[in-house]
Amino acid sequence: MDLQLNGYRFLVCGASSGFGRAIAETLLSESDQVECIVTARRGSLLQDIYSKKYGNRVTILEGDLTQSSTLNEVVKASTSAPLQGAVLNAGGPPTGTPMETSMEQWDEAFRLVMRWKIDLSLKLVPHMTGQGYGRLLFVESKSIKQPIPYLVLSNSFRAGIAGFAKSLATEIASKGVTVNLLAPGAHDTPAITRVIERRSKSEGISFEQAKAKAEESIPVGRMGKAEEIASLAAWLLSPHASYVTGQTISHDGGAISGLFG
Repeated sequence: MDLQLNGYRFLVCGASSGFGRAIAETLLSESDQVECIVTARRGSLLQDIYSKKYGNRVTILEGDLTQSSTLNEVVKASTSAPLQGAVLNAGGPPTGTPMETSMEQWDEAFRLVMRWKIDLSLKLVPHMTGQGYGRLLFVESKSIKQPIPYLVLSNSFRAGIAGFAKSLATEIASKGVTVNLLAPGAHDTPAITRVIERRSKSEGISFEQAKAKAEESIPVGRMGKAEEIASLAAWLLSPHASYVTGQTISHDGGAISGLFG
């Protein structure tokens, strides 16, 4: 399928590894007329991944998006020319159960998971609605639909993002801008390591045993690949997805047990 992305510019956050990297590379590989602004804390890694392969089609911005200086730099670069889509993606907070957490951890998790995404969205949306076209895509977690053990901070704030995104989608739907979420289950990316390590520790089993148990609980019998979810993301960021907005779309191998998983 031709995703019709020629001449499009995208912002991809957290593009140095995992989902962010896979999405950015999928978009850039779709057409040699696609441009991306990629952000992450590890600027040298971004240079290694993108500079030689994609040249001046990629703008690299190193920094922490929870810091206003970095966020403002990203907004400036993103709005210097028409921006057709933005992928809001980053790592999650530490593992823990409700009774293991402190209020300081809750404050920090809000800053890491939720606050900067709302701030960035509110700064980008006026430019998208002004041009009559745009795609906002949040990469979150299946915990929005089914809480994950030992991840109370992630469970709580990612659900909050879903509430924000649904409200925003309804408000701007008539202006050509869509807002959607991806809710990935277990994928073979660096982010899954902390969950498996916590399960290993809690159950007194090896990392390999904990990983095998996690895979056994997935109906398709394996973890997902970042490239698989990236293809779905690329479609949602394309003109083909103009009638899809306000949705939280699972990518979990059937792991969510609810009827509307």
